[in-house]
Amino acid sequence: MKIFKIITAVLLVGFLGIQFFPTTQNESDTVPITDFVLVNTVPKSVKEKLEISCYDCHSNNTQYPWYNKMQPVAWFLKDHIKKGKEELNFNEWTTYSNRRKVSKLRSIIKQIESAEMPLYSYTLVHREAIFSEEDKLMVINYMKSLKDSIE
Repeated sequence: MKIFKIITAVLLVGFLGIQFFPTTQNESDTVPITDFVLVNTVPKSVKEKLEISCYDCHSNNTQYPWYNKMQPVAWFLKDHIKKGKEELNFNEWTTYSNRRKVSKLRSIIKQIESAEMPLYSYTLVHREAIFSEEDKLMVINYMKSLKDSIE
């Protein structure tokens, strides 16, 4: 019983200690002129779905949940967002070459079709981010038409 109390105390002190190591936030007050929805003629319904389902991890402005202030959750979120932005950043759309844009659009289409995106871990908390069959068709059809116009 004594060892259990010691382990619990060490874990509690460790948990409290890591709270003093905050992360930087992926937040911006402005939408850059290079943003995907600003430079393309994106239907309102597609724009809204992208912003709800994709922009938290694939833009320079994340809408953080309440629990993002707690470590180690904040570290996980920061790493997840960093990797998402490295793969695709909608805010930097015009900086991509046409070849890269086509590649990203193909990837978006494939990942939505196969339900790889949005990630299951994201949709557990953000239920509104889940793509219905109608949402999938709407976004995929738009992405295909955009891809065809670039090619």
